[in-house]
Amino acid sequence: MENNNSIKRICVFCGSSFGARQIYTDTAQELGKAIVAQGMGLVYGGGSIGLMGVLADAVLQENGEVIGVIPRAISSRELAHQHLTELRFVSSMHERKAIMAELSDAFIAMPGGFGTFDEFFEIVTWAQLGFHSKPIGLLNTDRYFDLLLTFINHVLEERFIQQKHRQLIITSHNPAELLKKLIHCKKEQQVLRFTTWKEQ
Repeated sequence: MENNNSIKRICVFCGSSFGARQIYTDTAQELGKAIVAQGMGLVYGGGSIGLMGVLADAVLQENGEVIGVIPRAISSRELAHQHLTELRFVSSMHERKAIMAELSDAFIAMPGGFGTFDEFFEIVTWAQLGFHSKPIGLLNTDRYFDLLLTFINHVLEERFIQQKHRQLIITSHNPAELLKKLIHCKKEQQVLRFTTWKEQ
């Protein structure tokens, strides 16, 4: 499908495991199909196992673009996917995250473990510091992130973050709905930048 929105590629952070329940696999497949339906390409960690592999396969099955970025040191452990549109090998996790961010116009974190949390919070921190203004989504599959969101709200109440930074995190339990929210956010940002430019 032709991309008529401002998000050409979306970066997805997710687990290299399948998780305890089938709903995580089902949602990864649903997200992959929704990404292609919106005319977007996928940028992800390059693995063929767990939800990473499920997501990439779902996009590929719909003839979508998939770019994987993986450090050589863990390529055997995460079984680098051999059938992607493009697979980039890098020297470190830092380089991996930087390239994934550079290639992408928006981000989604779906269920995963420490690696997913690390990638998600780093990209949120970069937005907080003004290093980028790309939309960030949290796919709250079957309320997986409820406790995390409760904690983030606690951090807000304790004044370690500001409300404008809390609002950087866009949430939904539905993949298609989350993508639409991210597209809407991106369009609003473009309108704001255009209006600001005209007023100068």
